[in-house]
Amino acid sequence: MSTAPEILVTGSTGSTGRATAAALAERGIAFRRMSRSPSSEPFAVQADLDDPASVRSALGGVRAAYLVTPSTERAEAQQKRFVNLAAEAGVRRIVLLSQLGSVTDSPVRFLRYHAAVEEHAFTSGLEVTALRPNLFMQGLFAVSGIVRSAGVLPAPIGDARVSVVDVRDIGEMAAHALTSAEPLGIQTLTGPESLTHADLARHLSAATGEGIRFVDTAPAEFGEMLAGVLPPWQVEGLLEDYAHYARGEAAAVSTAIPDALGRPARGFADFATENAQAFRRA
Repeated sequence: MSTAPEILVTGSTGSTGRATAAALAERGIAFRRMSRSPSSEPFAVQADLDDPASVRSALGGVRAAYLVTPSTERAEAQQKRFVNLAAEAGVRRIVLLSQLGSVTDSPVRFLRYHAAVEEHAFTSGLEVTALRPNLFMQGLFAVSGIVRSAGVLPAPIGDARVSVVDVRDIGEMAAHALTSAEPLGIQTLTGPESLTHADLARHLSAATGEGIRFVDTAPAEFGEMLAGVLPPWQVEGLLEDYAHYARGEAAAVSTAIPDALGRPARGFADFATENAQAFRRA
């Protein structure tokens, strides 16, 4: 690996940032890991998205950057500022983590802010790839405690289908976009099939050897379940997300992952098998 990496990965301790770092490392590509906390990892840089000076320092000599921020009220402002600082620093390419269905007039706060950041990035003069993944398979870890204790998978979604996607595929797409000859534009990322939450529960049952059933849950009750797991703003946004899913707006299956990576997207059955212990009763 080079001693002067020109790729920066933000959020390197989070789900997609960690997956992107793993995908780059597997390809033998040098990169800098950016996080708020000090790290002993190779080429780690400490920077705070609310501290422009630290971000400028992290961007020095960078050619391409993967941008993801924590899901907070400040995410849009943080990401727009990062794009501006990247342009000023001479960065050539940005790969954004966005979300399926991002539009500026969406009733879902996450989709509104992602659309605003995309629009800002595409007018910045940088080469831009916007990755728009569907619901993360790994997002079910937020309710794994409920699954383990009660044997139920709760969600306010009815029988709507969602083409859930594995975070590892998002990371591999990000690594591909960071190193491709040309920017990839907007890429919608889904799994290989569209599943109901009852389907997800059946896969979890098969993987754990236990009877796990889906329970269609009222939004307010689901919010109460997540209150101790996620911060309030994120819980409110997730309820908006699930209303979006329940309207059938996240059921389509994209071929972006197999088209780019030359292999099928990971399926939920494999995810359930690999992570059965997280959902199995103690």
